[in-house]
Order: sequence, then structure tokens, then C-alpha cells
Amino acid sequence: MNASAPLLRLSGISRSFGEGDGAVTVLRDVELVIERGEMVAIMGPSGSGKSTLMNVLGCLDRATLGRYEIDGHDVASLSDDALAQLRREYFGFIFQRYHLMGHLSAQGNVEVPAVYAGIPRSQRSSHSAALLERLGLGKHLSHRPSQMSGGQQQRVSIARALMNGGDIILADEPTGALDSHSGLEVMHILRELHARGHTIILVTHDPNVAAWAQRVIEIADGRIKCDRLNDTPHAVNASVTSETRDVSSCPPRSADALTSDAPDAPKMSRGNWLTRWLSGWPTFAESLSMAWHALASHRLRTGLTMLGIIIGITSVVSLSAIGEGTKRRVLNDIGNIAPNTITVLRGKDFNDDKAAEIRTLLPRDADLLAAQPYTDSVTAQVGPRTARMRFGRIDTDAQVHGESADFMRANGLKLARGRSFDASEVERQAQVALLGENTLRKLLPNGGDPIGQIVLAGSLPLRVIGVVRDRSSMFVSRSLNVYVPWTTVASRLAGQQHLESITVRILDGHPPAAAEAGIIRLLTRAHGKKDFFTFNMDTIVKSISRTSQMLTLLLSFVALISLVVGGIGVMNIMLVSVTERTREIGIRRAIGARRQDILRQFLIEAVLVCLMGGAVGVVLSYAIGWLVATFVPQVSVVFSTNTFAAAVACACAIGMLSGWLPARSAARLDPVDALARE
Repeated sequence: MNASAPLLRLSGISRSFGEGDGAVTVLRDVELVIERGEMVAIMGPSGSGKSTLMNVLGCLDRATLGRYEIDGHDVASLSDDALAQLRREYFGFIFQRYHLMGHLSAQGNVEVPAVYAGIPRSQRSSHSAALLERLGLGKHLSHRPSQMSGGQQQRVSIARALMNGGDIILADEPTGALDSHSGLEVMHILRELHARGHTIILVTHDPNVAAWAQRVIEIADGRIKCDRLNDTPHAVNASVTSETRDVSSCPPRSADALTSDAPDAPKMSRGNWLTRWLSGWPTFAESLSMAWHALASHRLRTGLTMLGIIIGITSVVSLSAIGEGTKRRVLNDIGNIAPNTITVLRGKDFNDDKAAEIRTLLPRDADLLAAQPYTDSVTAQVGPRTARMRFGRIDTDAQVHGESADFMRANGLKLARGRSFDASEVERQAQVALLGENTLRKLLPNGGDPIGQIVLAGSLPLRVIGVVRDRSSMFVSRSLNVYVPWTTVASRLAGQQHLESITVRILDGHPPAAAEAGIIRLLTRAHGKKDFFTFNMDTIVKSISRTSQMLTLLLSFVALISLVVGGIGVMNIMLVSVTERTREIGIRRAIGARRQDILRQFLIEAVLVCLMGGAVGVVLSYAIGWLVATFVPQVSVVFSTNTFAAAVACACAIGMLSGWLPARSAARLDPVDALARE
């Protein structure tokens, strides 16, 4: 603080609005000095420029021309953040219409300047309570403005002005909206504050209010017409008997002549250097709290804003879960059909018309493949052949599969009862069979033990030694299957010695692509040419997996459109919110909020709305998943952590993107313009 410089000095201050020929000059060449500890009244009729002068004094507005100094520092050289700090820490504003925030309690309104100053919660809570107690509002801490009288609201406004110290109190028509009794109480409070060392600047058109001041400055047409001392500042209704003189004839005043011997108003501690450096930056928790109160005070609007996000997140999460569940079921079904297998078939491909003429795929090829280090198990295959199955009076068609002894493991099949045939039975062309469960139900509709029973495949009698569990898969038809040694099928049903295919199951952990390449090299060398082709189930799995992922992404993209629509809704309503809350923004800026504070709060509000909508959307997705699993069991729904993480990330991103424009619009509002709007 520069003790030798006056507290406030205006030199040649002019303020114009508009440009060119339409410009209106409200203040003209104002010269004014206000010392520390003075109680000054600025009087003038409506339109005289007194409110504009107060806005310039309180750093709510900037002069068009001239120089304004506070403690010897030129205000024009200060940044917007520095001006916000001045308003927050050195000025206290008392407005005619109180300008309290309706969604906050009395104590909450008083604490707002301290929040922007970075004062700890416990310290500001105790200080705000003490201020309200001192002003006779100790029983109204939790009351909202709508629950208090005008006089009580003005006292809350005074307490707010004092929260951060308020060295300079600027009161704009402090009694204009009050009855005479309340107005008198407010003036007594201001007089008491002056006695405690505060500099009081009253802006009024009422001579009775001006009579409380030590000094009266009259302004008209934007110029100071008179600056005089008040002989009877203690008398509320006393007439102003001091001689009225031109400014040029008024004698200079000194701070020594003022009755400011009272102790300085208590200031709140701002902690160590780090706290001071962070002064004015509310913590994230405080910003979140303010955003929550603002949203909670407009529940219907908040709910409607969330609706688009809820629909979007629900769609994205649900469709992603259904897509993931479908993909896993497909891959699981494929794995059940042929887990990690490579099948060797005759011909160039499935559509080779000459494949039936190829006789080079022989049992020794199966033996050769079985000896390879990458082989888990091998089955030589003949068929399937359609045969007429008969048991008792039941007569039906079935698929007869000629297989090797390891066919159960190679094909990933499991026994339901009985046993499988062994290598010796394959070698001696045993007439034994394993029935599929569907075949068993068809041939023995009334139940019973099939083991040891004789069934006919055409004219070939087969003794049933086991039952194979049918796969539950969307890729497996409900055909009737019978499994017989391949030698029996080849000699007794097909009349051939060559194989039609060989299925090789690859050892777990061995690369299927490398095994496939080894199989091709081995059989090409054995046959002298490549008269076969391979069918790698791993390739099919990867292909289906990629297709499923693309379909899931497509579904998610479609659902994302609803998220974008929801984001646009958030943006629109936030823009409306900025318009509705312009006065609130002006209040926050007047009591010390910086532009980034306003930007942060509105961004947090937008993100909070989207996160809450996202949370509701996730819950609804779970509910939809449960309903689908309960009533449509054919559809699999799998929720994953990645899906939830993506939903949260989408909600945050949409909140940031949709809230940025409204938040920036709010942050750019000048405090004086925002306060002037209703």
C-alpha cells in the first residue's frame, strides 16, 4: 500500500457508450480524489452518471479516457484477473436490489467472495456466521433470500461485502428498495463500518441518505458540480447546511482530518505463499458444489437436459453389450464346433467340381500328420453319408460320420454315456456306432438304455456303444448324427479306400498359421503336388471376430448419433441458462470471480449434467440387459469395463464440448453489463 498516494484518484475520466455519431458520453472530465477512511456520498438525479461513476470506481467498468489510480496504481494497466482480485479483496458492493443468489442460503451468499479467494471452508464458515450474527441475522443463516425481508436481504448483502475485508464499500442506493425503518438500520450499519475504518462510498439521489456522509459530491450531466463537506453527518434527517461551492473553490482535504481512528476492519488470513499464489482459485470441490447447487435449484430443466444424454448413453452401452455378447457367443459356438482345428479336404476349394475324382488323401496322410510336433489329435474322415436308420418300428434318415479313434478329442465332442470306439475297432472295421442325442431321442422316443442295442444303417447292423452329447450352437443343425469307424463306412457303406477329409487339432499355444503352413508343405511333398486345400478354423474365428467388431462399431456409431443430439440439447439449454443467469454471472464477477472461474463453473455444470445422465443411462442399460436375458435368452448381453469407461469418457467429452461455448459466452460477460440485465 502506498501511504503517500490517495486511496482513489480520478484524473480527466470520461466514459462514452457507442461509437461515431451515435456515441453517448456519460462522464466528462471527472476529477476526484477519495482518501482512506472517508464516507462519501455521490448525489445526482437519474441519468446524471453517478452509477457509471460508481462502476468505474469499483472496477466494474473501464473509463474511455483519463486515468484512474488505486493506491497510486493505474487501473488501465491491470489485467482482467487483477481487476477481479481488486473487486474480491478490496471492494465490497452493496446493491439497491441486493443481488443475492436465490439458490443459496444467507450464509452461502456471504461466503461466495471467500470461495473465489480460496479461503478454506472452515474459516469462511465461521467468519460468515460471525458477520451475520453481528448484523442480527444469526437465526437466518440457512434462510434463502425468498424467506427474508428486504432489510434482512440488504444486511446479507452488507455481510457479503465485508467477507473478504471490504476496505472500500460501494453502496448503490442502499436504502432505495427498503422501508424507512429498514433503511435507517442499514445506514446505521454503514456508519458503524465507517467508524471501524472502512471507506464508504454512497451513490444516491436521496439527500437524507447523503446527510450521513462526511462529504457530498454532486454530479449532473456527467460532471462533478460540487464537492463539499457535510457539517452534520451524524444527523439522519438533518438538512445539509454546509455552504455549497464549486469544485474549484472547495479546499483540499487530508486524511489526517478524518475521524478514522477506529481499528482496521479484521481481515482473514490468506495462509502461506502457496495459498496466496492460488488466491482466487476455488478448489474443484467448491466449483463442483456451486455447480450442484445451481443444477439442483432448476431440477426440471436439469432433468430435461439429462434426457438426451440418458437416451444416448443407454443406446451406446446397450448396443455395445448386445454386440459383445453376440460376438462372444458366435466365437464360443465356433470353438465348440472345432476348437483350434485345421481340416484338409480334397480339391482346390469347396466349389471344385473335380474334387470327387481325387483319391490321393489316404490314411497314411493322417498318420503322417499325427506324428507332427504341433498336432494334438487327428481324425481321418469318410462321409458324412446319408443313410436310412431303423430301430424297431422307427425309420428315419441320419448322417453317418466315418471317424478315427481320436475323433472325440479332435472334434471337441463329449460323451453323454457309454464309450467311444478304439483304434483296434477302427482297424478291424468293427460294426459299432455312437448315436447323437438327437438321434437317440428320435430312435428311442420313449427313453430307455440304447447301449448294446442294434440299429440298422441301411442294411448294415451297428451295435450302439455310446451316446455323443450334441453341441448347443447356432451353427450346428439339429440333424441326426451317427459316428462309426471310418474303415467301416469306407468298406461297408461307401465302397472306397481313400479319405474325404482329415481334421487336425493343433496343440494349445502353437500358432495355427504356422501349423497350417507345415501341413501344406508336408502333404504337398507326400502327394507330389497340391491337390488339396485347408480350412483353418482360427482364420474363420478371426474373420468372424472382425466382422462382429465392425457390426458392433456400426451399431455404436448409430447410437452415438443420439449422444450427439443429446450434446446439442445440453448446449442449447446451457445457452438458455447463461441468458437466464446473466444477473447471477454479473454478481459473481462483481464480487471477485474471474473469467476462468465462470468458465470453470459452467463447464463443470455441463459435465456434471452429462455424467449424471451417463450414470442413469448405465443403470438403464443394466435393466435392459436383464430384461433381454430374462425374456429373450437367445440374445447374449455382455457388459464390459471398457464399455463403461467409454460411456463415462463420452459423457465427459460431450459435457466439455457442449458446455464450452455457453461457458465461454458466460465468462466473456462484463460485470457491469451483466448486472444491468434482468
